[in-house]
Amino acid sequence: MQKWLFSLLLCLACCFALAADRSDILIANFEGESYGSWSATGEAFGARPAQGTLPGQMAVTGYLGHGLVNSFYKGDDTTGTLTSPTFLITRKYINFLIGGGKFPGLTCINLLVDGSVVRTATGPNDKPGGTERLNWYSWDVANLQGKQARIEVVDKAKNGWGHINVDEIAQSDGKRMEEIRADVIYRETYRPQFHFTSRTNWLNDPNGLVFYKGEYHLFFQHNPSGIDWGNMTWGHAVSRDLVHWEQLPNALEPDRLGTMFSGSAVVDWDNTAGFPTGKEKTLVAIYTAAGGTSDASKGQPFTQCVAYSIDKGRTWTKYNQNPVLAHIAAENRDPKVIWHASTKQWIMVLYLDKEEYGFFASPDLKHWTHLHDITVPGCTECPDLFEIGVEGSPTTKKWVLTGANGRYLVGTFDGRHFTPEGEPHPADYGANYYAVQSYSDIPASDGRRIQVAWMSGGSYPQMPFNQQMSFPCELTLRQTDEGLRLYRYPIREIASLISLSKERKWQEIDLRASSLPLKGVSGELWDIEAEFEIEDATEFGLVVRGETISYDVHANTLTCLGRSAPLKPEGNRVRIRVLVDTTTLETFGNGGRAVLTNCFLPRQNEKSVSVFAKGGSVRVVSLRVSPLRSAWKPVRQ
Repeated sequence: MQKWLFSLLLCLACCFALAADRSDILIANFEGESYGSWSATGEAFGARPAQGTLPGQMAVTGYLGHGLVNSFYKGDDTTGTLTSPTFLITRKYINFLIGGGKFPGLTCINLLVDGSVVRTATGPNDKPGGTERLNWYSWDVANLQGKQARIEVVDKAKNGWGHINVDEIAQSDGKRMEEIRADVIYRETYRPQFHFTSRTNWLNDPNGLVFYKGEYHLFFQHNPSGIDWGNMTWGHAVSRDLVHWEQLPNALEPDRLGTMFSGSAVVDWDNTAGFPTGKEKTLVAIYTAAGGTSDASKGQPFTQCVAYSIDKGRTWTKYNQNPVLAHIAAENRDPKVIWHASTKQWIMVLYLDKEEYGFFASPDLKHWTHLHDITVPGCTECPDLFEIGVEGSPTTKKWVLTGANGRYLVGTFDGRHFTPEGEPHPADYGANYYAVQSYSDIPASDGRRIQVAWMSGGSYPQMPFNQQMSFPCELTLRQTDEGLRLYRYPIREIASLISLSKERKWQEIDLRASSLPLKGVSGELWDIEAEFEIEDATEFGLVVRGETISYDVHANTLTCLGRSAPLKPEGNRVRIRVLVDTTTLETFGNGGRAVLTNCFLPRQNEKSVSVFAKGGSVRVVSLRVSPLRSAWKPVRQ
């Protein structure tokens, strides 16, 4: 009896071991010249699998091999279906790679049993921006084993993100989809660890960037009650170093004049507005009341208003005679206000409509006089205006006017009229850089012009927050062979996050048409800086967490995540710096001459860094790889 029982247990153990070791069953990897036995309807999927990115599409990444299902064929407006032959479910999971639109029932992959949809999945994107990267998804089909099934890929959507990408469908006893953590605030799977995010819910434009008594204030467009845009409120956070942030109670709430759209803030050092005073100087916020964007403000236009604080920004009082600037045109909004010292008056730049901006002046922040209007080609919304010295020429100063996308004009301003000297120039070539604003009232002893942008369009699946800010950067104006240009580079305070004991450095590495993984380097958060000397390589660069940052020698371009920036070598050398956060790659070429601000969603197990050269040799003059610590204190929900 005991011998029989032992034999039974041994047999069962062997069965379990065999089951655990069962190989995957490939359903489709789309590597052929056609879809084979799969049947297609409509136009969206074309006559054969796509070979990566299709015309007019952002760079598609994350698929395996050469082919994949990509329904962007002829653009987002084509529709159709792609259906597999029947197969028997014999494993616990069906794994596949998926990307594209997030429209349930319209852009999706379905598992059909007896003609009914029993499992479904979509891509991650339903708003402008986003990423074309495919990620693993897993269906638990343990309870469906032994049943006949088909897989159906569906594209019934048109317009933005009206497509679906799928690859490498297989049955398996193992789950490939990554687990997403969201149980500890500031330690969630996709929470940026040194870029500002709101504790929960939606965030967009940086507002009211002002420095006072050792504190940097960051106000921001915020929906305190929802994960998506709407119910615009001014959120509020403070920092003593622009790295470690504390979120405070909301500063400005919607009222009868509208929801709280974007604006700026200043220190009224001489109390020109005559607001009540206390021990502290008065902080004044100048913002747009977006009439008609809430039930309480129906029928109201967009107007400009002010609010003040006499307790270092902790509480705010709206001026009882708001608005201070009546409606002018369309959805006029986003007032940027500065103090113009030489004429002793406040200057406002206001977005009017299309590519038009207006200049206004005031002695007291309450009464405004129109000065003039200006057209800034290629720009809308969120103006900024500041004076900045030309590096290397201490007595030469220029004025810079920027739009929401960072495009900027260099010129002169005499307190009444801004005169541009040339055409607008791009400031960033990445996919996620918008609503830029620079800090007011940074002391002359510091002297920096520090800018923050909303990294618009990022994706944060299953997170309690949505969207993030860029890492603060210092702006400098430099003379180049093309004229005066802005450079943008990470502020020095990032050094507070570097783990010096784990920092690695290399010098004089010769690479010839090869890739060199950096041994012992593995992590999620990095500050990486490399200097390359060009030899005969046609391309070189870095691969960080699975994404390539490359320099094309013949085209003189720096490329990351499908976006490219023009960048000429300096003395036959190219410098590349990359800030790597949980969901961001910010790339700076030649000290900030070219910048690409991008969001991404790396695979959790991809933590490596390598350098490479193609088509010949390159010399890595120096390479610094610095792991970064989180700037957040975790909070349990």
